[in-house]
Amino acid sequence: MAKNPPDWIGFSPTFGSAPVWWRRFATTVAERLLAERERWPLWLPVFLGLGIGFYFALPVEPPRWSGPLAVVLTLAALGLGRRHSAIFLIAASLLAVALGFTVTQGRSAMLAAPVVERNTGALHVEGIVTEVEMLPDHGQRITLEKLSLDKEDVVVPAKVRIKAKPGGPAISAGDRIRARAMLMPPPQPAMPGAFDFARFAWFKQFGAVGSVLGQVEVITPQEQTGWRAGLTILVNDLRHRITTRILAVLPDDRGAVTAALTTGDQMPITAPMMQAYRDSGLAHILSISGLHITMAAGLVFVGLRFLLAAVPPLALRYPIKKWAAFLAIAFAWFYTLLAGSPVPALRSFFMTGLILLAVLLDRMALSMRLVAWAAVAILLTQPDEMIGPSFQMSFAAVVALIAAYEELTPRQGAWRQAHSGAVPGIGLYVFGVVMSTLIAGTATAIYGIYHFNRFAVWSVVANMIAVPLTGFWVMPWALLMFLLLPLGLEAVALIPMGWGVEGVNQVALWVASWPSSAVTLPLLPPWGMIVFTLGGCWLCLWRRRWRLWGLLPMAAGLASMAFATPPDLLVDGRGDGMALRTGEGQLLLNGKGGRILKDTWSRRAGPQAPERWPKKSSSRDGRLRCDDVGCVWRMDNRVVALVKTEDAPEKACAGADVVISSVPLRGACRGARVVIDRFDLWRRGPHILWFEGTTTRIESVAAWQGDRPWAWHPHPRKKKPASDTPLPAREPEAAREEEED
Repeated sequence: MAKNPPDWIGFSPTFGSAPVWWRRFATTVAERLLAERERWPLWLPVFLGLGIGFYFALPVEPPRWSGPLAVVLTLAALGLGRRHSAIFLIAASLLAVALGFTVTQGRSAMLAAPVVERNTGALHVEGIVTEVEMLPDHGQRITLEKLSLDKEDVVVPAKVRIKAKPGGPAISAGDRIRARAMLMPPPQPAMPGAFDFARFAWFKQFGAVGSVLGQVEVITPQEQTGWRAGLTILVNDLRHRITTRILAVLPDDRGAVTAALTTGDQMPITAPMMQAYRDSGLAHILSISGLHITMAAGLVFVGLRFLLAAVPPLALRYPIKKWAAFLAIAFAWFYTLLAGSPVPALRSFFMTGLILLAVLLDRMALSMRLVAWAAVAILLTQPDEMIGPSFQMSFAAVVALIAAYEELTPRQGAWRQAHSGAVPGIGLYVFGVVMSTLIAGTATAIYGIYHFNRFAVWSVVANMIAVPLTGFWVMPWALLMFLLLPLGLEAVALIPMGWGVEGVNQVALWVASWPSSAVTLPLLPPWGMIVFTLGGCWLCLWRRRWRLWGLLPMAAGLASMAFATPPDLLVDGRGDGMALRTGEGQLLLNGKGGRILKDTWSRRAGPQAPERWPKKSSSRDGRLRCDDVGCVWRMDNRVVALVKTEDAPEKACAGADVVISSVPLRGACRGARVVIDRFDLWRRGPHILWFEGTTTRIESVAAWQGDRPWAWHPHPRKKKPASDTPLPAREPEAAREEEED
């Protein structure tokens, strides 16, 4: 007979009549939880993340009182259950979930700002520049706030982001400028489940994106208001100036990658080079994160301590180790600000700063707890970052590395003591690089598949060469470059730094050219990613053997890709861009809709067919036939009509089971079971369709987003346009170019 669980469980009297297997299971769980009591705080960011994810998963915007009410109720449960450990532990977990939900809800409401609803046409926009980013074509992407527009019927956004052509006047952060521009709403997803730039823009308060028509006029240089705005403008201006000086010394992608490593500005990098970094698995080097912040802070700490130790009076009388740690923290914070404070850099700064703070306080630091507190800090201040790839991949890599080396470090230390000498030391270093790459790559692969549907096959080889080159050559010269910048001697450090950067570039190009360097994988359902993540947390956060239970949900999450079925038909929000699945499983695109749309569809719905869309002929398999009126596609005893003209719509959709039209049909196709015309596309955005037996499953962007503030055409604020009223021009390709950042 199994014994009852320990008294802490709080329910031991009720277990007397429970089945034996249940009592054994409860006893085992209770004992193992008690044995790992010191690891409980590590689950705080996990439960915060569950609350944040629950907010974004809701189909409608929840009432503002719902979050605070949940916090109050869980606090009450926490107080009532304080005498029963199990109830207390459950209530504390639910409190963290409620807190994550409430913080995200509050941030969404706090950042609410006007969003333009349609293409504004040409107008004059005036505002203060808060950020300037260089583009590969030598143009600029400018962020403006404190705006004024010359059209009264257009809402005034809090911020806009516009692209200016090269050749205009020098623009710096803090300038008040005026420009003739065309603004449009932030682009909506290219298909349900794709990257939602509109949601991203909502939490950045971008109410519009657009392009400058002509040249920008600088009205008042360096106009700043408020210390916060002044600090933001100062940092962004410093980034822009450093990037400009780097590009003046180093040409082309050598200078662009150098700028990315020092200021975090990746915009000047050309598309082929950026793609090479992605396909080779080296894209993480371009994002200022743990690799860069840790190296920079470590170099400052070790270098300063070495210099101060060379002066005996200082070394003998003063705590030079603490001085070096303090200055290293200051430089790490400066580097993080200069990079634009992205999530990986913030996470690394928190961790590095806490480690150095432990040096200042003569304390020991626990690495996994540092990661947990860094995650908590980011989740409470920027909860919307949790659903992005940067947060997920950054923390997945670090947590996996720390968990692995908690097991490997004692064994490596024992092996090193038994094998002295230079050769074993080099071998141990190579082993560390390979293992770190494998661990980090495996941990982040699932999130790369979920967000980008891509997997870099040869990333281990690329990282084994590029990471040491970056750490031992590029970063020391980068640190020297920062020291020489005020003296105008940055070229002394930039030229040798550029040699190392060019070496990394060549590694990226070389590995990316290998066969199958990057493969496109099937869609990963959101539930699969969540299950994999929870299993990974179980595996990494516990220390005892029961951590291996986490492998089961991780395997289930990976297996979920087998249950994902790509759609058979895709259509964009205007009915211009269409794609259908061929008998070989490839996508046949009609050549419209823009590059970003085609790339998204190809990655998320299948590879693009080499065949061209027939204009006035039939496809190779004879299932698709097109003429001046439209196209007819026959698939599995189903007739799909693709209508593109308002002339004789009855003829175009005669005998069709499903009708997709880029023009309004006004009830002309009454015999069809499914009709999606221009008004449906305008109201609900891009559609995807599955033909399953005799049924047709439809999903639209509007239904996928739900009734949220950033959603496609929120219904309460929209009216169905009259038949003779032209639909608003969405300019999908010009707007979707913003998604590339």
